[in-house]
Amino acid sequence: MSGFVEKPEPVQVPGLEHLHTGKVRELYQNAAGELVMVASDRISAYDWVLPSEIPDKGRVLTQLSLWWFDQLADLMPHHVVRACDTPEDLPAGAPADWAGRTVVCTALRMAPVECVARGYLAGSGLREYAENRTVCGLALPAGLDNGSELPAAIFTPATKAAVGDHDENVSYEEVARQVGAESAAELRQATLALYSRGRDIARERGIILADTKFEFGYDGERLVLADEALTPDSSRFWPADQWEPGRDQPSFDKQFIRDWLTSPASGWDRTGELPPPPLPAEVVERTRAKYVEAYERLTGLTWS
Repeated sequence: MSGFVEKPEPVQVPGLEHLHTGKVRELYQNAAGELVMVASDRISAYDWVLPSEIPDKGRVLTQLSLWWFDQLADLMPHHVVRACDTPEDLPAGAPADWAGRTVVCTALRMAPVECVARGYLAGSGLREYAENRTVCGLALPAGLDNGSELPAAIFTPATKAAVGDHDENVSYEEVARQVGAESAAELRQATLALYSRGRDIARERGIILADTKFEFGYDGERLVLADEALTPDSSRFWPADQWEPGRDQPSFDKQFIRDWLTSPASGWDRTGELPPPPLPAEVVERTRAKYVEAYERLTGLTWS
C-alpha cells in the first residue's frame, strides 16, 4: 500500500482547469490551452507522499529547473513559455505564494516513458546488476560496486507509474516497440546528450551527477524537454570529494528522510500497511538545507 498519506485538495483558480495532482506538482490548463504547473513543497519517500512538507522545496525545484533549461537550451528546446516569479506574473486570482514555483508551459504530446541516464551504479540499477550483471538488459562488466562509475553513460528507460507505484525499468527494445524505432533512438540520444552536459557542469562545481530522469513531449514533430530538469528530485547528486565506491554515497536529496523513516526513531514499518508518520522538525530543516545547498552549488547563486 502506498500513495498520499493525506491527498491535498487542489486550489481552485477562476480561469484555470485543474487537471492532475502529482507527487509534487499541481497541473492546470488556462483558457489559451497552455499548462500551468505549480511545484508544491510536498515530498515523497518509499512511494508515499509524506504528511510533512519541506519549506521552499517547490521554489527550489522550479528555479533550479529554469536555470538548467537555460544551460541546455542549445541542445534541446523546453516547454516553458514564461515563469511566474512574482505575484504580478501569476494568473489572475492565483494565490500569491504560487510566485517562484509556477511556470506556464506549452501543452505537449508526452512520450510514454521515463528517460533515465546513468553514469554510476546505484538504486534499481545496482539491484539489477547484483542479480544478473545487467541494467535494463544492458550487459555491464564484472567487478562494479555500489557507486562505481560506469565505463560510459547508459540509457535505462522506465515506465511511467501512477502516484504510489514504482516506475519499472524496461529495455530499449520495449521502448522502440511502444514509440517506434526512430522515436526511441531520438529519446536515447537526447537523454544521453543532456545527461552529458549536466554531468560536466555539475563536475565543475564539485558534484557528481550519478543518474537523472528526463521527460519529453512533442510539439508537433519537435521533441521538447518537459517537466523538470536535473533537480534533487529527478537526479542523484553526490559530493565529489566524498565519493567512495562500495557504499551508499552521501547525497543532495531526501536521504535524511529515508534514513529517519527506516530508523527505530520513526516507529514505522516500511513493509506494513500503515502510512509514514510526520517528520521531526530537525529532519525537515536538514532536508531543506540540502535542497538549498544543491541549488547554490550548482548555480553559483545565493538562495533567497
